[in-house]
Amino acid sequence: MSVARKIWKIGWRLAVCALLMSWILHTMFQNEGRLAWERQGHSWSQLSRTQQWQAAWSHGTRELWHTLTLVDPMALLFSVLFVGLTILLGVVRWRMVLRVHGIDLALGRTTEISLVAHFFNSFLLGSTGGDLLKAYYAARETHHKKTEAVVTVAVDRLLGLFAMLLFACAMMLPNLALLQAHKRLAALAVFVLLMTIGCGLAIGLSFWGGISRFWPKSRARLRTLPKGELLEQCLDACREFGRRRGFILRTLGLSMLLNMIIVFQILALARGLNLNISPVALFVMVPMIACVSALPITPTVRAWSRPVGSPISKV
Repeated sequence: MSVARKIWKIGWRLAVCALLMSWILHTMFQNEGRLAWERQGHSWSQLSRTQQWQAAWSHGTRELWHTLTLVDPMALLFSVLFVGLTILLGVVRWRMVLRVHGIDLALGRTTEISLVAHFFNSFLLGSTGGDLLKAYYAARETHHKKTEAVVTVAVDRLLGLFAMLLFACAMMLPNLALLQAHKRLAALAVFVLLMTIGCGLAIGLSFWGGISRFWPKSRARLRTLPKGELLEQCLDACREFGRRRGFILRTLGLSMLLNMIIVFQILALARGLNLNISPVALFVMVPMIACVSALPITPTVRAWSRPVGSPISKV
């Protein structure tokens, strides 16, 4: 590859990154600037687009910095460390999933792809948008197991979600009084329980099957669907996870540890902001919110709506 081509390849990537970061920062500053402007008794809608941008980059930057300075520095440091640890555990779990199909992706490359996916899950394309890019890059890493590589991304997300659902259900027990006192939280708990049942059924049918016992011609009908052969290949790839002894327990155990660290990260921020929130209550509220936010139904930019460094997108 020529020097000019290398420069172009790196240059356009840096340009895209700078554009995305500028847009994300502008969105954050605009939201902070609007809140500051309205607190002063002014109408944000009466400003022109140029005036809004000026207010965003003058008031917004100060307001965001003020928000960050409200957090105790040590608590903020622990929060960042917890986020890094969740990403690392997510990389380890995905490598475990990849190895089931004999795809031995290097730790550095796996981390690189996971960081890209984490960025897009956090800021762009919704809570699962980064998984699409993750699947794309995973497929590029192999020549003969592209379908299996894509399936590993879906399985990694599915197992992570199931572990979070189980974690939330377990934490409901010490929080029964809290759920009984708040009807909306209780309704959310019921929804999480239904999600747990549905996710468990999806894993059982994908990994071990069972439909063909009651419907012997199900495989034949599957092949008649559009891209039926590809769907059957994906199903066969999922069956391999069910045949691997101990795989489910290992991945769920690692995911449970990841879930606990996510709660500790939010707890560190709460302590850093001097918020008097019960740790026991956080252990049920955080996973329930994470489970609902993992549903791919909100393809919007949410960079300003999550706690600083929130790892929720890495369920």
